[in-house]
Amino acid sequence: MSEQAKNSIAIKGLIVCGLTILLLIPTFLINNLVTERQQRQGEAFKEISSKWAETQTITGPIVSIPYLEYFKDSVGNIKKLRKYVHVLPEQLAINGDIKPESRSRGIYEVVVYASQLNISGSFTNLLVDSATIPKENLLYDQAFISVGITDLRGIKENVQLKWGNTNSSFNSGVECNDVVSTGINAPLQLSGNDTATVTNFSFTLNLNGSQYIYFTPVGKETTVKVSSNWSTPSFDGAFLPDKREVSEKGFSAFWKVLHLNRNYPQSWLNSDYDVSESAFGINLIIPVDSYTKTDRSIKYAILFIGLTFLIFFFLELLNNKAIHPLQYILVGFALCIFYILLLSISEHINYNIAYLIAAVMTIGLIAWYAHSILGDKKLANLVAGNLVILYGFIFTIIQLQDYALLMGSIGLFIILAFVMHFSRKINWGGLASK
Repeated sequence: MSEQAKNSIAIKGLIVCGLTILLLIPTFLINNLVTERQQRQGEAFKEISSKWAETQTITGPIVSIPYLEYFKDSVGNIKKLRKYVHVLPEQLAINGDIKPESRSRGIYEVVVYASQLNISGSFTNLLVDSATIPKENLLYDQAFISVGITDLRGIKENVQLKWGNTNSSFNSGVECNDVVSTGINAPLQLSGNDTATVTNFSFTLNLNGSQYIYFTPVGKETTVKVSSNWSTPSFDGAFLPDKREVSEKGFSAFWKVLHLNRNYPQSWLNSDYDVSESAFGINLIIPVDSYTKTDRSIKYAILFIGLTFLIFFFLELLNNKAIHPLQYILVGFALCIFYILLLSISEHINYNIAYLIAAVMTIGLIAWYAHSILGDKKLANLVAGNLVILYGFIFTIIQLQDYALLMGSIGLFIILAFVMHFSRKINWGGLASK
């Protein structure tokens, strides 16, 4: 075998490898397109949320008792500062019903919800230790109760507080932002005589929101029970439910969180602690995220292109067919067009159906082109059959979650074994001498 013949095969192989790498550029651009569409979906979510209500986190109720702190300034004058003691409830129970619905902005779908939350519990001891703050500095008659709500636009009905035997209305806003920055408050007008007693409270909150609803476990013992007709919830945050039931008809979930499970006490001064890190709740996710699946499929682009080119390269050698590098490029572009078809079609119909349509169109185009350049129907069917197996393999991996890496690695091993098996039968020297 001549040195020139050896070099011709090597050069052709290097060209095919180079084209495979070169065609990763359009797949990179397609991946950027997927990211752009995801960003537009996020913009649609923000637009709908801005009109309905954004994600909600419920924190509270929290009783705040003002007190005066006296100090001397630089010239010796006595000044006073208004500060706060914050006290959390002994018991906190939240029972809620969430009614989600889908809203569309163009081709994008967003989940919003209306909820009814019945919140009740008790405060056991609101008496502040006089060793910490002198009793005469405490302003019990100016005490108030606060409930943190992320987006006040979601409140649909006036909120009435039942505190012991009295009823009062909540006002908009919070008087201090030591614990929460947005929410509602109601005056309590406590006296030093009733602060050591057990006081029950309750109120109902009709609240709209978008996608997420979280709760902060401020009670010494916090229980949350939520039900909904949404069948695809995701439980997020610092705590998972103790009990949950999910079916096609909806879900129910129950949490029980103790004060020992969070990193802040039942009472403190001013803004010493941040309670937001203990929040937990529900994400009402869209069942199928086509962008995520399309992005996952693009990660296998080099496998699609490389194996398809390898099939053509072997057919070219075994059947003494000359395939021009430009023809390899056209086949590679057809493989790249698959992802654009998948992205665009899946925005309008079910992802699995979109994948089937895009795969059939791509395989049909490449099989037709293979028949044209190879001049053999059997070889074209062989190319189509291999592409069917490859697209089916990738589709299976995309559907899997926990076992995707395992199945992917085993599949790649099997593919490599087949390639090595068939390549060892090729008489490279004999082919080069033809």
